[in-house]
Amino acid sequence: MSYQEEFQASIDNPEKFWADKAQDIDWFKQPQNILSTDEHGIQRWFADGELNTSHLALDYHVDNGRGDQLALIYDSPVTDQKKTFTYLELRDEVARCAGMLKHHGVTKGDRVVIYMPMIPEAAISMLACARLGAIHSVVFGGFAPPELAVRLEDATPKVLLTASCGIEVARVIEYKPLVDEAMRISSHSPETCIVLQRPQADASMLAGRDHDWREGMENAEPADCVPVKGTDLLYILYTSGTTGKPKGVVRENGGHAVAMKYSMNAIYDMKPGEVYWAASDVGWVVGHSYIVYAPLIHGCTTVLYEGKPIMTPDAGAFWRVISEYGVKALFTAPTAFRAIKKEDASGELASQYDLSCLKTIFAAGERLDPPTYDWLRDTYKVPVLDHWWQTETGWAIAANMHGLEPMPPKSGSSTVPVPGFNVQILDDQGNQLKANEQGYISVKLPLPPSCLTSIWGDVERFKEAYLETYSGYFVTGDGGYFDEDGYLFIMGRVDDVINVAGHRLSTGEMEEIVGRHPMVAECAVIGRRDELKGQMPMGFVVLKNVADVDVSLITKELVSMVREEIGAVAAFKEALIVARLPKTRSGKILRKTLRCMVDGDEYTVPSTIEDPAALDEIKALL
Repeated sequence: MSYQEEFQASIDNPEKFWADKAQDIDWFKQPQNILSTDEHGIQRWFADGELNTSHLALDYHVDNGRGDQLALIYDSPVTDQKKTFTYLELRDEVARCAGMLKHHGVTKGDRVVIYMPMIPEAAISMLACARLGAIHSVVFGGFAPPELAVRLEDATPKVLLTASCGIEVARVIEYKPLVDEAMRISSHSPETCIVLQRPQADASMLAGRDHDWREGMENAEPADCVPVKGTDLLYILYTSGTTGKPKGVVRENGGHAVAMKYSMNAIYDMKPGEVYWAASDVGWVVGHSYIVYAPLIHGCTTVLYEGKPIMTPDAGAFWRVISEYGVKALFTAPTAFRAIKKEDASGELASQYDLSCLKTIFAAGERLDPPTYDWLRDTYKVPVLDHWWQTETGWAIAANMHGLEPMPPKSGSSTVPVPGFNVQILDDQGNQLKANEQGYISVKLPLPPSCLTSIWGDVERFKEAYLETYSGYFVTGDGGYFDEDGYLFIMGRVDDVINVAGHRLSTGEMEEIVGRHPMVAECAVIGRRDELKGQMPMGFVVLKNVADVDVSLITKELVSMVREEIGAVAAFKEALIVARLPKTRSGKILRKTLRCMVDGDEYTVPSTIEDPAALDEIKALL
């Protein structure tokens, strides 16, 4: 079936389309009620089906004779450790972990917070919760105590799973003091805290509440899979950078499993037994979907990497992993590629490795700017496929459907809507716009399986935030357009569109232009407040590692480039050369924080920030 036929089938009859896809997973009880509406008016998938996600990811493969296949590869350059798990070995570890949780009173529907670094035990914990029908909430390891505390208050977990420390390049971050402080200040404290002691730090233990991971695993009785309904929750994931009341995106077991299985073949062109690597973190949605669940449900080998794209030990780290394990598809955020580009622009380090196994590079998490896309394509000579998705959806909204019908990529585009996502571009009044007209990217209901169906504990907030702006649509919060060929272009968050003297301009478009300069490694453009014109664009630019650079000349060239391509209306006159851009640990540039800083407004430095000194350096330049 061609892409267009598949897409049209998903729009014309979504119930039949997803009922067919649901046949590809092993249900305990096949769903008959494919799409239903609950008491809140929210559409739900596979409500009467019964399954278990841990069974799909592990037991199913063991039961079907593939127990000896590699399921998970752990590679940790920061600790110089490597370890592998077959499907049988991983199943047994997960069953024991589930037994340990069961011993501490965890049952179906209970919440378990996981606050761990990128180690196998993090994935094992997630799958163990799924095995019991418990709801896990992974919190990015190293989050500050206040951020962890508000998540404890909102999710009210029975158990917290953690490790004694995480490691950032060469710096050891002790987790237990952060956990203890979060429990102290939170209005809800879990009954039990289970701690994995790592050699790099020894955590102090509170008698009665804290328990040793290894002792618990040794004494645990393996637990069987607990059947859950298709609409029962698999996990809660709080959107990064949350302040005040957190927003817990919820994911249902049934729709999630169906979408994950479908995506591995249709989008990523993966077959069972092949090696897939999502270079992300289990604390983010990419880690949930494509480090842990989708590859294992599909029967692939997944890579769990505790390291960085650079500095562990150098910008050849990714290519070493790909070559060593025979990775077929790499998926990571564009910021990782920009970091590699800055350190190894000519690709010399990559040339030291045999990358013949690598067939595709996928990027998501933020916009893949054309200069980075062009560099990746030209340097590594494999298809580079941008795709666009959100924590709220759990998988791609738009992609190049490489396993269905590969399409010629276009620089700056995430290609076409994934089957099931009826994407439309709307104006302020909710009218559909024509090709090449920028507007609000929205998805006509029903949303396909795996998308959020509420915010944890607050369905009205969910409706207000996502469903009530335009009747019958889910609003994504992003702006963009379709071109005349039906390719979707994401221009950034709606609030990244600035108003210069009455002209609505995209900072994403300006970033594209600035990023094309041969000396620019990466950049961000924001709109600063201006009394005369309302807003004026201002660029923050990181240059490549080069000596004897005439900064003033480069600045003039950047201003000229934007003026030539957009026109004088852009009013782009400021480009500040900085050593680095402030980012979250997931790689998103803190544009809102930069905007507040430039405008002199109050701002809170998010606990998700990767390097707080980056903001201090910029503040000193302003």
